Order: sequence, then structure tokens, then C-alpha cells
Amino acid sequence: MQKPYLIAAPLAALIALAACNKGPETIVAGNDDPQAAALNQAAPVAPPPMIQASRTYRCKDNSLVYIDFYTDNTAQVRKDKGATPTILTSAGGGAAYTAEGYSVSGNTPQITYTAPGKGSQSCKA
Repeated sequence: MQKPYLIAAPLAALIALAACNKGPETIVAGNDDPQAAALNQAAPVAPPPMIQASRTYRCKDNSLVYIDFYTDNTAQVRKDKGATPTILTSAGGGAAYTAEGYSVSGNTPQITYTAPGKGSQSCKA
């Protein structure tokens, strides 16, 4: 025995689709945007920095440090994989990345890492 709604559902969908306008839609651009002039004069937006390297380091005290190095001479350091990162900056690109209490010697497979309360230690990727 067939249920009446199993027959009615496809029929309702067919009727709904038949009611669609099949003609082409014409969109006319107007001067409706009040910010159009300001947007045309605005400076181009710079893209976000790209990740240069993303490494997990094992330090001398057997702890892990997760560091993402970016193309804008910054690095994001996390003690835990899901933790909020601390952003470190490098003055010349090749120098150490630093922030208050933090230091990473560079973007290499072996680094010297300093963190608040931990002191300085060597770490390997």
C-alpha cells in the first residue's frame, strides 16, 4: 500500500520548479553604492603573510614547541598544539625572533629557545 504523501511530494516539487522564471535575468549596474567613490580611491589590500616553515621541535627538557615561521619576519610559538600562539618578530629576517620573555634563534632545524620560566635550551626539529 502506497502512502499518499510519497506520491504528492514529487508532484509538489515538479509544480514548484515549473513556476520558476525560465527567461534570462538582466542585471543593470547603477550608481546605487554610496561608497563607490571611496572604494575606488582606497589603497589595495595586502595579502596575509604565507607560512614559510612549520616545525615541531623537541627541546632538551623533552618538551615540544610548535613554531610557524611566516614570510613577514614573524613566528608564532605554541607550547601545546591547540594553544593560543605567541607572536615573535625578527628585526632583519635572519636575526632571532623575539617577544617579551620569548626568543627563538632562527628559522633552522636546530634552534635555541627561551620562554618565560624555562630559561634557554636547545631544540631540534
